[in-house]
Amino acid sequence: MMSKKLAFTITAAILLLMLPFFGSYCQSQQKTVIKGTVSDANTGDPIPYVSVLLKGTTVGTLTDNNGKYSIETSVSAKEIQFSFLGYQTQIVPMKPGVSQTVNISLKLTDIALEEVNIRPGRRNYRNRGNPAVELIDSVIKHKSSNRAQSFDFLQYRKYEKIQFALSDITKGLENARMFEKYKFIFSNIDTTKRIGNDVLPIFIREEISDHYYRKSPEATKEILKAEKTINLNQYLDNRGVTANLDYLYQNINIYDNEILFLTNKFLSPIANTAPAFYRYYIQDTLNVKGITCIKLFFEPRNPADFLFHGNLYITLDSLFAVRKIDMGINQKINIDWIKDISVTQDFETFGSKDWLLSREEISLDAGIVKGTLGLYGQRTISYQDYKLNRPIADKVFKGPVKSDDIDPLSNIPGWWEANRQLPLSKNERRIYTTVDSLNRVAAFRNQMKVVMLITTGFLEMGDVELGPVGSFYSFNTVEGQRFRFGGRTTTTFSRKFTLGGYAAYGTRDRIFKYNASFIWSLTPRTIYQFPVKSIALSYTRDTQIPGQDLLFNQGDNFFLSFKRGVSDKLLLNSTFRIESFNEYKNHFSWLLGYSYTLQKPEGNISFNTSSETLLTGRSHDLGISEIYLDLRYAPNETFYQGKLYRDPFPSKYPVIQLKSAAGAKFLDNDFDYVRLQANISKRFWVSIIGYTDVSLEGGRIFGTVPYPLLFIHPANQTYAYQANSYNLMNFLEFVSDRYASLNIDHSFNGFLLNKVPLLKKLKFREVVTLKLLYGGLGNNNNPAMNQNLFRFPTDADGLPLTYTLGKTPYIEASVGLSNILRIFRVDVIKRFTYLNHPHVSEIGVRVQFKFDI
Repeated sequence: MMSKKLAFTITAAILLLMLPFFGSYCQSQQKTVIKGTVSDANTGDPIPYVSVLLKGTTVGTLTDNNGKYSIETSVSAKEIQFSFLGYQTQIVPMKPGVSQTVNISLKLTDIALEEVNIRPGRRNYRNRGNPAVELIDSVIKHKSSNRAQSFDFLQYRKYEKIQFALSDITKGLENARMFEKYKFIFSNIDTTKRIGNDVLPIFIREEISDHYYRKSPEATKEILKAEKTINLNQYLDNRGVTANLDYLYQNINIYDNEILFLTNKFLSPIANTAPAFYRYYIQDTLNVKGITCIKLFFEPRNPADFLFHGNLYITLDSLFAVRKIDMGINQKINIDWIKDISVTQDFETFGSKDWLLSREEISLDAGIVKGTLGLYGQRTISYQDYKLNRPIADKVFKGPVKSDDIDPLSNIPGWWEANRQLPLSKNERRIYTTVDSLNRVAAFRNQMKVVMLITTGFLEMGDVELGPVGSFYSFNTVEGQRFRFGGRTTTTFSRKFTLGGYAAYGTRDRIFKYNASFIWSLTPRTIYQFPVKSIALSYTRDTQIPGQDLLFNQGDNFFLSFKRGVSDKLLLNSTFRIESFNEYKNHFSWLLGYSYTLQKPEGNISFNTSSETLLTGRSHDLGISEIYLDLRYAPNETFYQGKLYRDPFPSKYPVIQLKSAAGAKFLDNDFDYVRLQANISKRFWVSIIGYTDVSLEGGRIFGTVPYPLLFIHPANQTYAYQANSYNLMNFLEFVSDRYASLNIDHSFNGFLLNKVPLLKKLKFREVVTLKLLYGGLGNNNNPAMNQNLFRFPTDADGLPLTYTLGKTPYIEASVGLSNILRIFRVDVIKRFTYLNHPHVSEIGVRVQFKFDI
């Protein structure tokens, strides 16, 4: 099953707009490749974090912990410079346009500072008596007064610009035959980016927003005043892209103890416990825009931990405030796809004595292998118009934390030129017009149809789209080979109405299945745009695996056809459904509906009471008439809107769901009952040792019902790992009328394996899970005690296949590795209880496609 937590997928999707056509054209283009090792001339020891710079350019890098460096660039230079405080700078010649190795030995100078060795590394380092640690201790002590949250009230205006570009562009790519119809895109190649290689800008997004903060009671508010982005609505969910970029580029507050960055928790270099994890070295005293500062270099004690390295500029006064910070992350950290990262923050006083963030720039270079086509991203933020300790009205903070109040004049020509805080470069301005021109090229649109078919499973054909193609063919033991064909209308047909349907047929059961649906949007927006308000009607005649909620998994998906054990039980449902759905900007939503289902058993399953025999061949049908109400609250949730469902991005906020349903004989139901369920889930970040996803759920049925209407606990008999199912439980193995469950999934993000010399190069990540299920069944719902209820299914020998949970809970746990080949997670799962049931396995291996950073 494809993971829905694709923290980097949407950013990579921008690359996918062109990537399928690039592969064979990424050839070398007069590229300079230079690598080598920098060592101490006296001891021969490697010197980490030496500055390596192509003289006369901005292209450079730092040596790693082993003193090694590597630069690949198309920028021309004739000399390369090596410099590090405490050593003599060396400049040596180099040959442009070829690959070469340059090893350098640096000689010590006589520079020292208060008799403290200032060369980074493990040699003679200690915290006690170290002026650099004493300085950082002073910074930590003054954090509470220097952070922006020290004010009673704070407001400011923020301008944000995020852009992406394809990196390592070659002449072979530019001359590719498939780009003959739109070679004009290469006229916008930018050679000014700091990574030192030609890049082709493909995406830009700008926002202007007002921000408000109140200390007591603590509250924040962000009001979007204007936004502008390239027009790729027909291929991407622009709102979802924005949400993904916000998740990827989390706001970095250097004064926080922990910083959520690139979906992982990093320890700040000025965290309260930072001296236990970082090393610090005073490098210089210098003037930064008229302010005397101490330049402080910091690096991780363990380069594999989620820590930063770089330089802090601390004001040399009684405030000990951060004036500037330049930092990055070590390449040995277990983070995929990212080749290089740079974070820069500048602070200014804005007319007061307090230092406030004025500008921030985060740059990253992503790709699979250095020297091949990659993705370069840059986020630039400017902060202005600070207002300190001016009271803010309570009404400002009402409603969701983020809201829109778009300036109606922001679409007028010239508005952005007058209001953006940072001007666009020539190349940045041309991104908008280039993409608009690209959308008018038929060849590009046709190629994008293929890309969208691969990535979404739908083939767009104007007013309609066919899919999902992954469900067009599947197979199972009851239906045999199953063929399905369907689709739905697109927003070009109508923004208000969506028609959909499919037809399916099984070669073994020879039953024709079908679906027809109609959705009416009650807002000017489509049903794919938040917040949604809609009415839906549908009629479906199709099969279902008992207990399987197929909202997020197409049960007839080809890849889910491969199952373990015995899977020969299906329900044939003929269902009419009408629903009203309403969601609000605060991410509270409700779904009110009515459904009537005529349910029939298929395969090795029957609806017989204990007073009837299977020899008669008679099996009842079940009439299910329900009114249901679902409530969901996901505060500050962000997500990417896909073709079939939403992919939410993890956050610190819980997700709460309540479900209720009632069936009654006066509604033409065969039974009277009330069914209640509740679920709460949340992600917890555990500092640098990873994160934990926790889900707690419970349910209760009031009334007497047959087993198809009980809680049939979600099982998984496929070989794909499913987070919300019990992966070693059989379909229809357990039923309950009351239950409570706890699911825990912890990812260490390589915290342990990164310390194992041989394994750390593989960048595997450790995961552990635990799933507990308590349940029970009242005598009124137990067919062994109530002969008017359908008997639990049995096999051909009369051996029971369906059970209720006793005092012992169902328990399964797993250990696994994720990030295998960067895209797979493999779990070894052990089942601890109810091992005497037929056709069960104590140990199993499951695989999941999981694309993470």
